[in-house]
Amino acid sequence: MIKKENDKSLRVASVLILLGAFAIVVRLFVLQFVEHTYYLALAASNYEIYEQLYPHRGSIFFQDTRGNHKEYAAAVNRQYYSVYAVPRDVPADTLASTTNFLAGILNFSDEEKNSLAMKLAKKNDPYEPIAKKIHEDLKDIIQSAGLPGIYTTGQEFRYYPEGNLAANVLGFTAQDDKGQLLGRYGIEGFWDSTLTGKSGFLAGEKGALGSIISVANRTLKPAEDGAGLLLTIDRNLQYKACQRLQEGFIQHQARSAALVLMNPKTGAVLAMCSLPDFDPNNYSNVGDVSTYNNTTVFTPYEPGSVFKPLIMSVALDLDLVSPFTTYVDTGERVINGYHIRNALEKVYGLSTMTKVLESSINTGMIWVAEKIGRERFKEYVATFGFGQKTGIGLDTESSGNIASLDQRAEVNMAAASFGQGLTATPIQLATAYSALANEGKMPKPYIVEEIRHPSGQVEKTEPQTEVVISASTAKLITAMLISVVEKTYAASAGMKNYFVAAKTGTAQIPEKGGYKKDETNHTFVGYFPAKNPQFVLLVKYEAPKQNWAESTAAPVFKDIAKFTLDYYGTPGDKN
Repeated sequence: MIKKENDKSLRVASVLILLGAFAIVVRLFVLQFVEHTYYLALAASNYEIYEQLYPHRGSIFFQDTRGNHKEYAAAVNRQYYSVYAVPRDVPADTLASTTNFLAGILNFSDEEKNSLAMKLAKKNDPYEPIAKKIHEDLKDIIQSAGLPGIYTTGQEFRYYPEGNLAANVLGFTAQDDKGQLLGRYGIEGFWDSTLTGKSGFLAGEKGALGSIISVANRTLKPAEDGAGLLLTIDRNLQYKACQRLQEGFIQHQARSAALVLMNPKTGAVLAMCSLPDFDPNNYSNVGDVSTYNNTTVFTPYEPGSVFKPLIMSVALDLDLVSPFTTYVDTGERVINGYHIRNALEKVYGLSTMTKVLESSINTGMIWVAEKIGRERFKEYVATFGFGQKTGIGLDTESSGNIASLDQRAEVNMAAASFGQGLTATPIQLATAYSALANEGKMPKPYIVEEIRHPSGQVEKTEPQTEVVISASTAKLITAMLISVVEKTYAASAGMKNYFVAAKTGTAQIPEKGGYKKDETNHTFVGYFPAKNPQFVLLVKYEAPKQNWAESTAAPVFKDIAKFTLDYYGTPGDKN
């Protein structure tokens, strides 16, 4: 009995082994012959499948805003190529030569070359990626070499024809694990879903490995391409403004720089610069990821004296002062135990409100703020858009911080009256000054002029404005700011044929427990031609090596303002 049972067990085991071996042989046969064509087609037709299932990302354009309808590609899709291997098709006697050839033509490091050799040695492996985003000339060289088991396939990647130009405005794209482009930062990040479109859908019979069988019946819903965007950015102004900002950035050894040029009547941004910048075609080459941030919308700071005209306009609007109202400056105020003095500890004595702006008198602004009162002060600051995002449509935007105005200590409002203790972004400041330039109507800033859908439908941005001060107040504060430039900054910011309404700000940089002694932020912001403002311009440098914004930001402001007026052929207003 024992012998028979052993014989029976042996026969069962033999059958199982034979069945297992048969299954392995069948599976190898399927992989090597039946499904070989499928895997090759799957890899070789990667681009075709991608085209059907993944939408084309919408393009982004700059323009010439002088009315000639010229457009310039800012971000487009470009055909690049991927190199891949089917290792089982690579003959053993060509492994070394194939590895050496590919490593050489693709400029691989020793580590990358060793990794390639290991990939090619994986017998029965149907697919191994080798390189992606190579140019057509390299693809042609690899194809002409006729290497067994080495193939190429096309795929779209994002391309930025202008390189660094407006990089912090545009952002960049990265690929997910499916090869789909994902927007990061700037326009690409904020408008990602609009630019991406909708992916397609593929369903069908599955093969032994769970993949769709290419020759079987399948259901395909094609992808819907993304929409294109026309920006308000003028390519020529962007180039010139950022070039001049860069010169000052290097000359004054600043830590960062920002610039905004906008139309105060509509809120359309004509130029926007942020330094340091990067090349979105090679975004991974930056040394610090903070370089991706757009300083104009992302980085709030204590603005300093450029805040004074806004607070002065509030007092004018409430009919609490006029440009000729006087007060006596003693050079110092003590509030809640804090000693607040004027710059360089100057004492001005009897001064008008216009003089307060011309000489940037801190104690004079405290006197004005006290007339306004804490609740109305806070209300107007919020109405001017501080403490909230502008909604310009860029990723990522900061709201700034005006929380100090919620505290009841008198020193908080006193400090805020000359731009300390609260923070704002450059775009918020440029937008607030637009209200002074636009008869008291503050526009909502925008940077996308048109959304162009694949269907042919075009959505145009309609300008929006909100009244924050009266038109008569705007005229008064403009006259005061013209006087500021003519009497104080004529050499650095004044122009022969145009009136400029502007203010400088040299603000201490806060640190824990107080302010840094040897670092300041420099801002110059204003509008021109002042009698009929067409442009608002803000220039800011972080921690430049010079002492005053009059010598850093103001000359840059003047050069860009002059170029802009010449560019549009704007008539002078000094008659």
